Amino acid sequence: MAKVFMTLQGKGGVGKSLVSALVAQHFIERGITPRCFDTDPVNRTFGSYQAFNTTKFQLGHRVDQIDPRSFDGLIEEILSAEPEEVFVIDNGASTFLPLINYLAESEAVSILTESGHSVIPISILTGGQALKDTARGLSQLAQLVPAVELLIVLNEYFGPIQSVVKGKTVQFTETRLYSELEERVRSVIVLPEINPVTFGKDLDFILSRHLTFSEAAADEGLSIIAKHRLKSLWGRINEALSEANL
Repeated sequence: MAKVFMTLQGKGGVGKSLVSALVAQHFIERGITPRCFDTDPVNRTFGSYQAFNTTKFQLGHRVDQIDPRSFDGLIEEILSAEPEEVFVIDNGASTFLPLINYLAESEAVSILTESGHSVIPISILTGGQALKDTARGLSQLAQLVPAVELLIVLNEYFGPIQSVVKGKTVQFTETRLYSELEERVRSVIVLPEINPVTFGKDLDFILSRHLTFSEAAADEGLSIIAKHRLKSLWGRINEALSEANL
C-alpha cells in the first residue's frame, strides 16, 4: 500500500522543507512520482518547487492551529490511494504541536496503518544551538505518535550532532534519547557538513530558486565546476537515502 512520509519538527529553520525536497527527488529518480503536500502556513518553501507539483494544503485559519476537519480530508485522500503510491507531507514549525496532538487524538496514524499504509514520520536534528530544541521535538513526536517507525535525519549544516557529557563527546547514537527510541528507528540519515564557501554557496543557489539537483544540472546560472560539486553532493545524499531503504 501507500507510504506516507511526514516531516515534523517544532524548531524552525532546521531544514524540514529541504529534507522533504530530498525525499521527493529520491523517489523521482527511482521512477516514482510522489504526491507532495505543503501544510506549512508560514513558509511555503516545499510548495515553491515546480518539479513536485505540490498541493498547498490549508490546515486552519490561524498559523498556530489546525482545523481537524481539514486534515481529515488529507487522511481520506491517503486512505483511497493506489497501491505503492508515495506521499511526502511537509509541515511547518508553528503547527507542529497542534498537528501531532491531532494525530494522537484522532488516531489517524492507527487508521492508516490498519488500512495497510506505512506512516513514516521524519524528524530532523541539527548541530549547534538548536540541538536541544530539535532533540526535544523528536522526543515529543515519539511520545505522541507511538507505534510507528521513525526516520531521523541528522543535518550537520550547523555543525556535528554531538554533545558533551561529563567531559566526553557523545554522538547522537550514543545518547539516552537514541537508546530509548532505537527499536523504533527505521534509519538514521546524515546530511554531511559541507564547506560553506563552495558546496554551501552552490546549495544556497539552488535552494533559493527552488531547483532540484536535476534541474540545477541544466541551469545556465551555474558554472561547470559548481554543477560538478552539486552532482557529487547529490550522489552522497541519494546514496544515504537509498541505504535507508525508503
